[in-house]
Amino acid sequence: MFLDHPTITATNSFTEPDRIERLNRVYGYVVALAEQAGIEVFIQKFSQLHDHKGTLIVFWHDAPTEQEKAFFTTAWASKVGDGTDNVEHEI
Repeated sequence: MFLDHPTITATNSFTEPDRIERLNRVYGYVVALAEQAGIEVFIQKFSQLHDHKGTLIVFWHDAPTEQEKAFFTTAWASKVGDGTDNVEHEI
């Protein structure tokens, strides 16, 4: 079992706790996509997921590939995410 999961935060999370729940669903989605693609070191590459007013910001330890960025775009645009492609990446 992997124990060093990323930090999950959201703007206004105290008044809108559903934002944290949404990020947890997106996190599970992207990990599943990475596992399905056979990428074993994916979880270790990013440190934080943050929802800033409907924009997903992913903070990376190591530079992501285009495929890894696409996992987040797919998950955030899905019904478990925000339904948009507003995703930013910070290294």
